[in-house]
Amino acid sequence: MPSAEEAREMIGYLRKMLEIRYFEEKVMDLLARDVVKGASHLYVGQEAVAVGAIAAIRKDDYITSTHRGHGHCIAKGGELKTMLAELCGKATGYCRGRGGSMHIADVQAGNLGATGIVGSNIPIATGAGLAIRLRKTDQVVLCFFGDGAANTGAFHESVNMAAIWKLPVIYVCENNLYGMSVAVNKAFPFEDIAERARGYNIPGVISNGMDVLNVKEVVNKAVDRARRGEGPTLVECKTYRYYGHSRSDPRAYRTRDEETAWRARDPIAGLEEKLIKLGIMMQEQVKALEESVAEAIEQAEKFALSSPYPPIESLYEGLHADIYVDDESSIKNTTVAKQKGLRMRRIRYVQALNEALREEMRRNESVFVMGEDIAIYGGAYGVTKGLFEEFGSERVRDTPISEAAIAGAAAGAAMVGTHPVAELMYIDFSTIATDQIINIAAKNRFMFGGKSIVPVVYRTQGGAGRGIAEHHSQSLEAWYEHVPGIFVVMPSTPFDAKGLLKTCIRDNNPVMFIEHKMLYGTEGEVPEVEYTVPVSYTHLTLPTNREV
Repeated sequence: MPSAEEAREMIGYLRKMLEIRYFEEKVMDLLARDVVKGASHLYVGQEAVAVGAIAAIRKDDYITSTHRGHGHCIAKGGELKTMLAELCGKATGYCRGRGGSMHIADVQAGNLGATGIVGSNIPIATGAGLAIRLRKTDQVVLCFFGDGAANTGAFHESVNMAAIWKLPVIYVCENNLYGMSVAVNKAFPFEDIAERARGYNIPGVISNGMDVLNVKEVVNKAVDRARRGEGPTLVECKTYRYYGHSRSDPRAYRTRDEETAWRARDPIAGLEEKLIKLGIMMQEQVKALEESVAEAIEQAEKFALSSPYPPIESLYEGLHADIYVDDESSIKNTTVAKQKGLRMRRIRYVQALNEALREEMRRNESVFVMGEDIAIYGGAYGVTKGLFEEFGSERVRDTPISEAAIAGAAAGAAMVGTHPVAELMYIDFSTIATDQIINIAAKNRFMFGGKSIVPVVYRTQGGAGRGIAEHHSQSLEAWYEHVPGIFVVMPSTPFDAKGLLKTCIRDNNPVMFIEHKMLYGTEGEVPEVEYTVPVSYTHLTLPTNREV
C-alpha cells in the first residue's frame, strides 16, 4: 500500500492530468467557435508524460517546451486562467497575449518557453544546462520534444554537446508515433528512438508514456544521474495524441482501430482505476475531483474572455529600454576622451577586442566565451588568445563544429542568468544558426511578453579582402539589420571595438557584433582607463491611430 504522502501525490497527479485534459478540450471548443485564433496543437492523450516527468524535478529546475506545450506549462504549475487568457491573445496572459498557443512561457517558474519550430528548444535546454554547470548548482533541465525533432540537426548537435560536457539535461522525447502525418516507422531506421543515445555514449531509456507513475520512475533515475554530475539521458516516452496534429488534421494517415487501441490505455482512466483499486479514492471522490477541475476550467474561460486585449502601444514597451549607458565611463569617441584629459595609447583592433573580453570576464563571473577553436588556439583571428590560460576551460569553452548548438546554447544560457559571448568563426557560418539567432534569441523577449531577457553577444567577422572564397567573405550585416529584436554593431576603430564590445556584453539585448576581417591589424588610439562606448539608436514614434 502507498504511504499517505504517496497517496496525496498520486491524487495530485490525477488532478494535473485532468486539468490538462479539460483545458485542451476547452481549447478545442474555443477553436471551433473561433475565439482562439490560429493553430493550436493539443496535448490530449499525452498527459502522463508532462505530469510524470515534471513530478520528478524540483520547483527550481527548468523545462523547455514545444508547440504542443500546454500540458508542460500546466504540469510546471501554470495557472489555467492565465494560460487560457494567453491563448485568447489577452493582456492578462502569461506572455501578455504575444505568444499565443505555440509560445507559452512562464520564465519566473522555470518554464523557459515553447517554440513553434520543431527542435528549436533543444539547444536552449542545453544552454540552460551549461549555465547550471557554470553556476555549480545541482539543478537540472527537462527538455520536451516530439519524435520528429529527434531527426533535426539541432537535436544531434545539442545532445552531442551536452554529452561531451556532461550537462544536467534530461531529453524527453514524446514519441506519439507521428511527426505531423509521417509515421515514426517511416522516419527512423529503427523501432526505438532511444537507440539514438548510443551515438553519444549516454543512457537511452524507454518509459510507458501512458502511465504517469512509470514516467516519473524512469525520469527520476535520469534526474538523479544528472544531479550527480553524470550528464544527460535520453528518455523516450511511448505515447499517443488523440487529436490530429492541429485542428485541420483529418487524421487520414492512421486507422480508427489504432486510435481505439491507444484510447483503451488512457492515462487518466488508468490512474483513476488504480486509485480506486488501492482504496486511495472512492468513485464518488473521483467524480467530485473531475467536477472541481471542470469548474476551474469554466472560471478560466470567464477570466480569459473578460480580459482586455493588449493596447497597440504595448508593442513598443521596452524595445530600447535596456541599451546600456554607463554615465561614469561611457565615452562617445576619441575626441571626447581627449577632452576629458584621458591618456591614450595606440593598440591594434584585435588587441582592443581581446582587452574588452578580458576586462568583462574579470568584472563579471557570469561572462564566458564559447565557440570553435577559441581556447588554446585563440580563435581564427587571435581575438581570444590568452583567455584560456587566465580563465580556464569552463569559461573559455571550445565547442564542436555545431553552429546551431553554439548559438542556441548561448541563448539558453543567457536566459537563465549568464552573459555568453558566442563566437561564430565567420558570418557566413551564422547562416547555419539563423533559427536560433533570429527565431529564438531575437524574438524571445517579444514572444514572452517582455518577461525574459537574452543578454547574449554573437561575435563574428565578415567582409572580403583576403581572397578566402565566397563562403568566407560575405557581408551579411544587412540581413541582420532587418531582424526585429537583435542589435547589429560594427566597430570600425580599436576605440569603438573595445568600448562597444564591453557595452554589448553588459546589455540585456541579443547583439550581433560584426568585425571586418581586414581591420584586425589596424591601429588606433584607446584610453588607458576602462571605458565603454554607448550604443546609439533612433527612438521610434508610436502610432497615434489605434486603427492602424
